[in-house]
Amino acid sequence: MNDWPEGWTDDNRSGNRYGQGSNSDRPEGARVMPHVQRRPAPPQQRPAPPRQRQPEPPQYADGYDDNAGYDNGYNTGQVYGGGGNGGGRGNGHGGGGGRGDGGYVQGRPAPNWGRRIKIGTLSLVVVVLAVSIGTYFWADSKLKREVDLSKVIERPKSGDGTNYLIVGSDSREGMTAEDKKKLHTGSAEGKRTDSMMILHDGSNGPTLVSLPRDSNVEIPSYKGSDSGKLYPARGRFTKLNAAYAEDGPELLVRTVEFNTGLHIDHYVEIGFGGFAKIVDAIGGVELDIPKAFKDKKSGADFKAGKQTLNGEQSLAFVRTRYAFAGSDLDRTKNQQKFLAALASQTATPSTILNPFKLYPTMGAGLDTLIVDKDMSLWSLGQMFFAMKGVTGGDGTSMNMPISGSTGSNLVWDKAKVKQLVEQLNNDEKVTVSGN
Repeated sequence: MNDWPEGWTDDNRSGNRYGQGSNSDRPEGARVMPHVQRRPAPPQQRPAPPRQRQPEPPQYADGYDDNAGYDNGYNTGQVYGGGGNGGGRGNGHGGGGGRGDGGYVQGRPAPNWGRRIKIGTLSLVVVVLAVSIGTYFWADSKLKREVDLSKVIERPKSGDGTNYLIVGSDSREGMTAEDKKKLHTGSAEGKRTDSMMILHDGSNGPTLVSLPRDSNVEIPSYKGSDSGKLYPARGRFTKLNAAYAEDGPELLVRTVEFNTGLHIDHYVEIGFGGFAKIVDAIGGVELDIPKAFKDKKSGADFKAGKQTLNGEQSLAFVRTRYAFAGSDLDRTKNQQKFLAALASQTATPSTILNPFKLYPTMGAGLDTLIVDKDMSLWSLGQMFFAMKGVTGGDGTSMNMPISGSTGSNLVWDKAKVKQLVEQLNNDEKVTVSGN
């Protein structure tokens, strides 16, 4: 029997021999061809019984045969790996007897929208928290905590609510010569108080009380903010803004507390440059000016009616005093009106939720803002929203009650001031009227 494949004889094996036949019933192991690596020959098996021809499977539109597969025989001419039934899913008998999925490609599962929404919401919350925390620490680091209220001596007892002493100074720190000329600030060295207000934030609504800079007050005993030296009281009366000029914010707080009996919890001061930058950062402040006025010293030149003031115009508006017959009282009313409008138009979603407005506004204000050492960014935010509430239904704004004058100084009405302080300390609704 010739064990060589069809077409092969002993004669054509005489050249390149790939193997040698044997009379043994056991086949000789295959030899490696010089140019082809052959797989080992499988052991001889009995011929498989003839397979019954199965009916032709239906053809699908995409050209794939659902029952396509391959047989495990080696001499049947089948192409290995063909069809959708390959990959070893058969049971060894061919014909697709072991199909797992019938040849159909399973589609993707439907997306879990509930899970996606939860993940998206959680991611958004994490981003918002990260930005908020980062913004808080950024803004908190810019606060200039330079005023030490622990140096203030003989302080009155704290009442209900929170009292802020808000000071607008004529500080020209950081301003160029061009800025000073543009804002009509002059070039005086040092700094003085240009406006002073007490903002009380309590359960009965905020109350804003302006303290005229020309108020006639007594300078009490105090401890020097730098030297620590104790200066005794000498019964000396002078204008309120002289206290700041003499020994800075600490003596100003001491003088206000001594003459009113009201405990000051926090101190906030802003200079000319920072004030103007805040206004410009929010795009100006809309104000209704009832009467036209001009003032060459402040640079004010306003017509009557509603108008939007930029930083330069705003500073001129709050500094004007010589255009009014009422001296400093009319100016303090304008200052109250403007600051309430500024707070109201700044604390809006269009500013808070818009980073292109929020960060420039905060940066402009915080760069020139001076506060006490115990002031937190949270407390500053509360002050700001209390200022906004001054124009609301529960808010009150007024000047310190005045009974007359001595020389060019304004004298406070002691009885009304006492009643006002009692109402603020007890966090009651203010019924006292100011000038």
